[in-house]
Amino acid sequence: MVVVDSCPDCYAWGVTRTYGWLCSACRSWRETHRNADVCCTCGRRVALDETGSCRLCRKTRSLLAHELGQRTGAVDIADANRHGQQLFFAGMWHREGHGTRPYIKKTIPTDMSLLRPVSYRQLVFWDLPRDLESGLRNRFPPPPDPAREAAWHQFVREFADEHGWGINVTERTQRVIRMLQGMQDTPGAAIRASDVLPMSSIRHPVRPVLDVLAAAGMLADDRVPAVERWFTVQISTLPEEMRHELTVWFDVARNGSATPPRFRPRSERTVRSQLSFALPTVRCWAREHASLREISRDDVLAALPPSGSPRSCTLQGLRSIFRVLKARQLTFVNPAARISVPTPHLQAPPSIDLSALRAALDSQDPTCAALAALLAFHAIRIWQLCALHLTDLRDGRLHVDDRVIPLAVPVRLRLTAYLTCRQRSWPNTANPHLFIHYRNATTTRPVTPWWIRKRLGMNAQSIRQDRILDEAHASSGDVRLICDLFGLSVAGAYRYTATVDHAAVGEIATLNNVIKGVGDR
Repeated sequence: MVVVDSCPDCYAWGVTRTYGWLCSACRSWRETHRNADVCCTCGRRVALDETGSCRLCRKTRSLLAHELGQRTGAVDIADANRHGQQLFFAGMWHREGHGTRPYIKKTIPTDMSLLRPVSYRQLVFWDLPRDLESGLRNRFPPPPDPAREAAWHQFVREFADEHGWGINVTERTQRVIRMLQGMQDTPGAAIRASDVLPMSSIRHPVRPVLDVLAAAGMLADDRVPAVERWFTVQISTLPEEMRHELTVWFDVARNGSATPPRFRPRSERTVRSQLSFALPTVRCWAREHASLREISRDDVLAALPPSGSPRSCTLQGLRSIFRVLKARQLTFVNPAARISVPTPHLQAPPSIDLSALRAALDSQDPTCAALAALLAFHAIRIWQLCALHLTDLRDGRLHVDDRVIPLAVPVRLRLTAYLTCRQRSWPNTANPHLFIHYRNATTTRPVTPWWIRKRLGMNAQSIRQDRILDEAHASSGDVRLICDLFGLSVAGAYRYTATVDHAAVGEIATLNNVIKGVGDR
């Protein structure tokens, strides 16, 4: 049986012992107004506000002001309570007609148009580094524009919901962006990436913040690419003229040239390899020469290794450099032109540790087992593994570029286990790629070859090469079969089929036919 009584403060009927015989409104009133004294209007000893009136007297005045159509402050509280007070049920006091009135949102909607870089920038005398540790101790300055802060807050929340971020990542990203807004010299300008990167020193996320800024169009990416930093370090010990000449080659090789003679841009990997091949020779020349204009054909011939792959790779790097310098009229001749180098002999891929491969295939880590299975059974290229999407795996087949690969049963079992683990670990991720990890699960970027090698614990390319080599020997060097199975060109397949001793294969086949004929008789 539930005992019901009236509230001792406002006499509202319907309170129980759950909240100490008080209605919820009077309970909140007591927490806000802790001064208990005699009410100047009704004379009861209850909790009073700053004017010395109780809650019941104030509610009676509000009801009378509503009936008269006046503002509450225009009605005297003593006059409103002169002829008595209106009692009501607990939790049901409301103005007449409120239930039928349409809801009017009183909050101001966020102006998302504020997330647009301003067209000006405040210049500073000295661009000094920020003391972030001091900011943590003494609090960072608040953002100067609350409306822009609210827009950022909403944008980060929506971006986090789309990419399946957790509460921790979302809140820390919002905090970093709030710090950056407070430290900006030009409020509303695009935030520089060089201002975001130091946030890692105070253990705040950097990568999610950069993703949010880029998605909002508010990122001023002033980061120096890694290949440029590497290039600057590599040529730092060379003479000034050589540094200038190599810088011209580096710019043309990376960005290409639209003016005659035209030059297509090369990938960063190609630029790195060509400079790495040529740099030892260039450093030797720098001991006696100040410029590459002084290099002659005899110098190139004397500097080339005797034979084999080192000679071919060194000449390839020197040809690339001198071809650009000659086209830009920085050298008189191309000393590396018309020097023939025999094609180096293709070596067979080295064998791998089969015990390590078996351990990877039977690993308790579903990711490791799935990666090893795709490499060991189907020899998928490393960059293709990185770029695989979930939609590329369907109906027991893997769709890679223009090829459809029927998956072996062991591969399907391991991929099923991996997909179960992936769904359990990151159920809300928006990353469409097949292989993800805890760092890129909150982004849409693919994994890297370095991550695949680290997860396997061995060289992934060696697994792929060993699989192709095994198929080449099993098929007696059938080039067409190797090309169809693994998507290789004829020249690429020849590296593997050239290791097959066709004479020995023919002798074994003849011997097998003889043995079969004897068995038939």
